[in-house]
Amino acid sequence: MAIERIDIAGVGVDICRPENLESEILELLAKPGTKQIVFLSIWGLLKARGKNTFAECVKNADLVLPISKSILKAAAFLKREVPNRYNPFNGLIDILSILDSHYRSFYILGGKKKSLQKSVGNVMKTFPNLRIVGRYVGYYPKTQEDDIIQAIYKASPSLVLLSEGIKEKDCWPYNRRNRFSSSVFIYYRDAIGIFSDQVHRVSEATFNAGREIWSEILRNPIKIFLLFPYLYFKILLVWYRIFKK
Repeated sequence: MAIERIDIAGVGVDICRPENLESEILELLAKPGTKQIVFLSIWGLLKARGKNTFAECVKNADLVLPISKSILKAAAFLKREVPNRYNPFNGLIDILSILDSHYRSFYILGGKKKSLQKSVGNVMKTFPNLRIVGRYVGYYPKTQEDDIIQAIYKASPSLVLLSEGIKEKDCWPYNRRNRFSSSVFIYYRDAIGIFSDQVHRVSEATFNAGREIWSEILRNPIKIFLLFPYLYFKILLVWYRIFKK
């Protein structure tokens, strides 16, 4: 089996080797209905331990890819097989490349008008075989949602990318999963910002060192308080190591 789901502190995380990503994406595309890929951070993992919609979303996601180095360290500490860590931007590019090589389609939802237009233009230049079958801005009025859902349903794109301005984030497609025909959904907040050259992505060196949280703190200093849930996570792992063998 190419994909294995392991348990990290009560949350399922998938082991998906890079060499298996294409076959997994093609397998998802062949399945009917709404499918979802979740890029899971340590903070998302902690949230997914609760009783909430996000926890259900992660539990039912078709592919849960870890993006935090702390998740890999937790797997090793708990004596699980260590999954591959994905840089969300690079992971998205890899997925778009797979779709491009198989002449698939793409819908993009999020951002503001100018950044969305520039993003679409840059995606079309980079992936000439990827058909853009629709787009819509984020921060849209609630009255427009039914039209957006209907447009996605009719276009039935291979992939729907959700980005900035989608309030429910990963939970948006999960909460509406019965209203789509057959698409894979991914939420990545910075996608449109990066594609439109308005957001600088984290450098490879910073990401590989696991220091991307400092970039987040520079953008939003209040995130320094994430230190407390991080310490809780460390204590939680010790408890699982001792009592949950």
